[in-house]
Amino acid sequence: MTVAADGGIAWPSKQRELVKWVADSRAWNDFVMRDDDIVICTFAKSGTTWTQQIVGQLLFGGKPGLYYGPDFSPWIDFRLRPDAPTIANAQTHRRFLKTHLPIDALTYSPKAKYIYIGRDGRDVYWSWHNHWASFKPEVLARINSFYPDQQPVPYPNPDLRIAFNEWLDRDAYPHWPFWPHVQGWFNARHLPNLTVLHFANLKADFEGEVRRLADFLEIDVAPDAWPTIIEQSSFDYVRGLAANDPKQSPILTGGGKTFINKGTNGRWRDVLTAEDIAHYEAEAAKNLTPDAARWLATGILPA
Repeated sequence: MTVAADGGIAWPSKQRELVKWVADSRAWNDFVMRDDDIVICTFAKSGTTWTQQIVGQLLFGGKPGLYYGPDFSPWIDFRLRPDAPTIANAQTHRRFLKTHLPIDALTYSPKAKYIYIGRDGRDVYWSWHNHWASFKPEVLARINSFYPDQQPVPYPNPDLRIAFNEWLDRDAYPHWPFWPHVQGWFNARHLPNLTVLHFANLKADFEGEVRRLADFLEIDVAPDAWPTIIEQSSFDYVRGLAANDPKQSPILTGGGKTFINKGTNGRWRDVLTAEDIAHYEAEAAKNLTPDAARWLATGILPA
């Protein structure tokens, strides 16, 4: 935990605005936080939607049919949904909000609880490539229209190996850089209102991680609600919800079945060469502290 000179907590402060791809950090500047807000923070395709469903199930005690979508969990800085702050302001339940912003571009509030989810960058890209390649042309054109003075973002190279190396060499284009996003949130992990999850840990010990999250969020769960919560926030259950989401059809080819792909780690092992893997690991070592690199690769936090 960072401690201020007067002995208090040195809370993160916004250092910059980030207006890029589908995000606009300015949306948070006038957004009024509430004492019990929850903010789910990730680099894209790191387990955001899964975590939204988990938090929603915890908050609503295993409510049947609860859906993680933007009407329940608004993405405040999403440029394609500028009504997200209005939706959030109208909510009367405990809010669980979403962002993909790095911590230095986010207005951080001591009032809220923050959850950061990490995932090996190779798995992140494998999921992101499928998502990016599935944007309908009109959606990609709309995103590009936000930046008329810049070269339009094209579809990714269909060759996954080539596309991954391009992503690695271009600082996670068209997003903001991946490594400082991870390092910034990792550095803040000791703040009293922030916890970190890892995609691999959710896969390995799902119920244990969900129970740990409930403790962090100070949510008292009735014992008989746990089986339903675990079932209705499992990855397969969430993927089934997404597959039947009609709101994804205008955005993605394949609709909701494309939105959440396989959720399987390590698929890159069948595609990347030993040289490619060494390249990735060298970039991780160059851009992350050893503790952060180990956590991102394994989910193991330093003692």
